[in-house]
Amino acid sequence: QKGRGRDPAFEVRDRGEKMRPLIFDINELNLPKTCDISFSDPDDLLNFKLVICPDEGFYKSGKFVFSFKVGQGYPHDPPKVKCETMVYHPNIDLEGNVCLNILREDWKPVLTINSIIYGLQYLFLEPNPEDPLNKEAAEVLQNNRRLFEQNVQRSMRGGYIGSTYFERCLK
Repeated sequence: QKGRGRDPAFEVRDRGEKMRPLIFDINELNLPKTCDISFSDPDDLLNFKLVICPDEGFYKSGKFVFSFKVGQGYPHDPPKVKCETMVYHPNIDLEGNVCLNILREDWKPVLTINSIIYGLQYLFLEPNPEDPLNKEAAEVLQNNRRLFEQNVQRSMRGGYIGSTYFERCLK
């Protein structure tokens, strides 16, 4: 389902009371055109991938894959989200952990999968050096935006930043 609103062909059938909030969220997805979601197993709604391909900002033309693992406590507990693409970003560490407040302390049961997707997309448009997981990237962003942009471009083309090698992630 790529960057579009509700699609009747994509609608998920009811699978029981516990899954109802997740099914509702998936059926109500309204993805930005820069995002794509996929389920490797259509019977497993608890695990899926999100691909974000920013069309502006530092990360323009990149392709970033996130895995979502939705637990049985959803919507009271947030899904576990990991970035599978190694990225030079102040809010994503080299192990793929994501610093997004709604995935932690600011999560509320009224938030949805859609809220998370828009939050992740926003991290690529406006990286936040004030709340970093990658402190080195945050420092460079705060002190030398031009160098930060060069580092992002080098990492997306595939190359080293310091002693860390980044795989190519341009679309």
